[in-house]
Amino acid sequence: MPPLLPMLAKASPQLPEAEPGAYWFEPKWDGFRCIVFRDGDEIELGSRNDKPLTRYFPELLEPLKASLPERCVVDGEVVVAGPDGLDFDALQQRIHPAKSRVDRLAEETPAAFVAFDLLAVGDESLLDAPLSSRRAQLEGALADPAPSVHLTPGTFDRALAEAWFSRFEGAGLDGVMAKPAEGTYQPNKRAALKVKHLRTADCVVAGFREHKNGDGPGSLMLGLYDDEGNLHNLGVASSFSVARRAELREELAPYITDDWSSHPWGRWAEAEAHESGEARLPGGQSRWNAKKDLTFTPLRPELVAEVAYERVDNGRFRHSCRFQHWRHDRTPESCTFEQLEVVPAFELKTVFQTDGSS
Repeated sequence: MPPLLPMLAKASPQLPEAEPGAYWFEPKWDGFRCIVFRDGDEIELGSRNDKPLTRYFPELLEPLKASLPERCVVDGEVVVAGPDGLDFDALQQRIHPAKSRVDRLAEETPAAFVAFDLLAVGDESLLDAPLSSRRAQLEGALADPAPSVHLTPGTFDRALAEAWFSRFEGAGLDGVMAKPAEGTYQPNKRAALKVKHLRTADCVVAGFREHKNGDGPGSLMLGLYDDEGNLHNLGVASSFSVARRAELREELAPYITDDWSSHPWGRWAEAEAHESGEARLPGGQSRWNAKKDLTFTPLRPELVAEVAYERVDNGRFRHSCRFQHWRHDRTPESCTFEQLEVVPAFELKTVFQTDGSS
C-alpha cells in the first residue's frame, strides 16, 4: 500500500568492474520517479515524496490498467517524449493545480511510463527477492504493454552499457544505472549506482542567493554571453558546506553592487520584465512554489567560475552545477555558449527497441 519510498542510487564516476553477471545495467531515465500501485481498477501514481502524481497524468491510467497485472506494485519513471528526445521542461509543465490545464496538456504533451522494477504481484511482496528474479517477472508481466507503457532496456554486458552511456544521451537520457543482480529492493536506501554525464564550463557569476540559514551564499547565479553580448542566466551552482559559505561571503563581498541600471539582469527590477516571461533571467516567480523567494544579490559581472554540469536543455543547465574553482585567468567576456558541448540527437524509439543483444 502507498506510500512506499523508492530505492535510490549513489553517484559513481564509472561503471563498476565486476564478474560478468554481477551487475544489471539500465539507461537512466530523465523524468519523474513513480511507483505505480494497482488494485483492480484502482491505480495510484506515487512520487518520491508524499504527493501523488495521479491527478497530473490522467492519460496514463487506462494504459497502465491494460498493461499491468491485476494487483501489483511497479517502480519506474514518468517521461514526456518530444521530437528531439525526452523533454523534461514539458514534463515539469504537467504539474499544475488547474484540472483544465492538466487535461489540455495530457493531450498536447502526453506522458509515458517506463517500468524497471516489480515490487509486488498479487499477495506476494518481492522486496526481498533478488533483482534478477524481479526482472524476469517484470518481463513476463509486461509481455504486451500499451503503446505508452514501456519496459526499460537492460543488460549484463558492461561494454554494451558503456555504449548506451554515449549513444542514449542524444535521446535525452541521463546516464546509466548499475544494480547488483542479486540485490534486494531497499526503499530509501542508495543500494544502486548511477553514472551520469559530467562536463565543465567557465561561467560568469553575476549574483547569488542567500542560503536559507542566512550564513552565506547558498547558490551562485551563472551566466554566459551570446554573440550579441547579452549575458544569459543558465542556472546556479550550489551545495556548499557551512565553511565554504562563510568563505564565499568574504570572496563575493567586494563585487556586490546596488546599481541595477548597469547590471546585465537589472531589468528584472522593472515590472515589465517580470511579465515578459524571459526564462533565462533569474528572479522570476517559481511555478513550483509561489512563496519561494527567488530574489538575488547582484554582483558586478567580473568573476569567472569553473563549474561541473551534466547537460544543457533549452539553453539552461538541466541540474544545479557544482563549483570547481575560480578562474581569475579568464575574462567574463570570453565565457560564451561556444564552450558548451552539443550532443547529437538520437531517436528515442530506438532506445525502447534495444535489448541486451544489440
